[in-house]
This record gives sequence, structure tokens and C-alpha cells, in this order.
Amino acid sequence: LGLDPSINSVAVRREVGYLPGDFVVDGRQTGRQLLEHLSALRGGVPKGRIDGLAERLGLDLSVLIKSLSKGNRQKLGLVQSFMHEPELLILDEPTSGLDPLVQREFQVMAREAIARGQTVFMSSHVLSEVQAIVDRVGIIRDGRMVAVDRVEELRQRAVRRILVQFDEPITPDGFPTLDGIADLSIDGNTLTCTLAGRADDFVKALARFPVASILSEEPDLDDIFFQYYAGGEGR
Repeated sequence: LGLDPSINSVAVRREVGYLPGDFVVDGRQTGRQLLEHLSALRGGVPKGRIDGLAERLGLDLSVLIKSLSKGNRQKLGLVQSFMHEPELLILDEPTSGLDPLVQREFQVMAREAIARGQTVFMSSHVLSEVQAIVDRVGIIRDGRMVAVDRVEELRQRAVRRILVQFDEPITPDGFPTLDGIADLSIDGNTLTCTLAGRADDFVKALARFPVASILSEEPDLDDIFFQYYAGGEGR
């Protein structure tokens, strides 16, 4: 944000919302006391903002923090990171300990923040959640960033599973030599294979035969992640 945290620490705190992987705070306060204290440090938040977020997440602000479950402490951490509508949200495993309904509400909150022009920078092993929220993904393997791209671009380069049904039995002529084709199997009028990258050459090869149906299983982010870990970034 063009600010030096060692010099402009207050200004940075006003523009950054941070949720660490392990949210630890003084347990002798109630949730409301903590959030009002943090709100004051950040220059205040809009009236009703804290209560509105707590209600959306199902968090009781009157309870002492030391009495909260792991999931409710995580809700408290989410409220403190979102409440001042910061320009940048840095979230580490934001839905750890949350039930599925609250996880879904978090996704809605994150998408609302993005729609307002805020940047959400998150780390998560829940890849379906990442796919539902982010525009761009970075994949780390063995301490190195092996991919940084938009989700759709990663999906286009990833390996897809293909099943083709023809009107009549076919031969494998030409298919094994196509770029990106692997694990090819032809059984009568059924062809199965995997396809990495563009499908143009493969589709043109299919057009030589009467095609009854094509099923292409598009990879989700979980598939892409495991391809990088199992086969390296070369795939």
C-alpha cells in the first residue's frame, strides 16, 4: 500500500485486515470488548458493523473469549479482520474449525469484499473454497512457487479426462501421436484418454469419425494441485 509498517504502523493497521492461522488473544475479555478495543485502535468502524458481522457468523459477543470453542474463536478472528473494511485482507486458513454453513457465509463475505474493491490474499488447503473466491492462484511446491495464474488459465493447461462414444467401432490411427494425449484406450466404439492443453487437434481428429457423444471432465482446483505435486510443473 506504499506504507512502511515501521513508520506508518497505525495507517497500515487501518488498511489491513489480518487473520493468522492460529488466532490467539486475551481470553479474559468478552468478544465485544476485544472488538471495540481493536476498532478504536483502527480509528473506529461504521455503527452496527461489528454486530452485523457477528450475527451473520452466529457469534455471541457477550461470552468470555476463554470460554469460546475453536470455531467461535475463528469467527471472532474473522469479524476483527473484516469489520473495518480494509483495503487488504490477509487471511491464513480462514475457515479452520468452522461448520459448513459458516464456511459458506465466509465465502459470501469475501466475495462482497472483492466486489467493493478490496483485495483478499488468502492461504488455504480447502481448495474448493479457494476456487469459489479467488481470481488468481499461486501453488507452492517444495518451497518454490511453481504456478501463478488465473484459475481458468490453470484449468485450461491442466489434464482433463475424456470419454468419446462413436456410432461405430474405430481404430486408434493418429490419436496416440497427438500432442497432449495420454492413457489412450479404445474399446469398440468407446475412446478414453487424458488431454493436457488445447483440444483443437484432438477435436479435428475426432471429426474423421461419426461421434455420438463427448464427455470432458474439467479439472477443479484439487485436480490441478495434485497434478503439480504428482507430476511437477512440467505437466
